[in-house]
Formats: sequence, C-alpha cells, structure tokens
Amino acid sequence: MMSRSAWLALSLTIAGLAMPGLAAAADAARGEKLAYTCHGCHGIPNHKNAYPIYNVPKLGGQHAAYLVVALKAYSSQERAHPTMHSHAIGMSEQDMQDIAAYLSGEELKPSGKSVGTLPKAAQTCVACHGPDGVGILPEYPNLAGQHEDYIRNSLAGYRSGQRKNAVMAGMATALTDADIRELARYYSSQRPSLCSTDEVRRHGKCKGL
Repeated sequence: MMSRSAWLALSLTIAGLAMPGLAAAADAARGEKLAYTCHGCHGIPNHKNAYPIYNVPKLGGQHAAYLVVALKAYSSQERAHPTMHSHAIGMSEQDMQDIAAYLSGEELKPSGKSVGTLPKAAQTCVACHGPDGVGILPEYPNLAGQHEDYIRNSLAGYRSGQRKNAVMAGMATALTDADIRELARYYSSQRPSLCSTDEVRRHGKCKGL
C-alpha cells in the first residue's frame, strides 16, 4: 500500500500539472457578472441534481483554485456531467479564475479541531483534506459541511472510474460502501461549513466565518 507521504507527493505533482499557472489576477467583480447562471443550482439550498439524485455541491467557502480545477475537469469531461460540461466548455482560463474567485467568497480556514471521531478509513484522507475537512492546499477541495450525499456520490464516482483522477481513484478503490457512508457522514458534519452561493451573494461569505 502506498504510504501517506508518497500519496501526498503524487498529489502535489498532479496538482501542479492541473494548475500550471494563473491566467491573471482573478477579478471577483467580473466573476459576479459571469456567474449569474450558477446561482440557479448552487444558490438554492438543498437543490437536487436531476439524475442521479443528490444535492448539488455547496461552493461558498470553497478554495477558488479548486473550483478552477473542477471546472477544467468538467470542460474536459474528466467529470461526466452534461450541464456542467456545457457551462465549462466555453469558459476561458480567465473566466474560470474570476467565477471561482466570486463564488468561493471567503474561503474556509482550518479550525484546528474536528467534530466527532475520525473514521479509520479517513487516515489517508487527512493528508489532503485535513481532519476538519479543510483542504491543506488551495487545489484540494474543502469538504467541511458539504452535502453528505454529494460526497458519497463523488467517492463512488472515483471508485468506479466515472470521475477521472489518478490520486482519488487510487484512494477510493479500496473503499467499501460502508467506508464511503462513514466518510461522507464525518466530513459533512465538520464546522465551519461550506454554504450555497446565495449566502455569498448576500453576505460575501458563509455564515459563521
């Protein structure tokens, strides 16, 4: 089994390949204008994906750099989602940077503590996502307070290969259904929490930050 340090090194390598550099300084004001359609799904608390049915992810408080990574994955269809692909395929690098800067608002920061007991299956997850669900690098997603069913669906996608990511595929392959449920429950319960983009639109950040 690959060691935690080896996984981290591989993660850093892939993150570097995925994020070769910023197009220019992100312009959140421009991102606000470009992101008006995003609120139709991500700005509605508990809004559901059509099929398969799960809550669309919370983006408020997310790492902006990770949102760019995600948009690129949808654009290239490394993540299979027709609606997200149709949105992302027409975006320039600068568009992605600006939209991400706006939608994330104030990014979550490590709390230094976690809610509940870290699951055994999470021993390798903490190398990238931390014990409190805050990604240790900007390219790693914050999981704290993310919808439980969304985390379950994402992990199942990495395990099946529907989502393409070398690091996450390797991590998810060994997970059982019970592991996935336990991990999703744990990380979704962490606080402070991610939020819908509607909170960012009204307050500039998630409540509690």
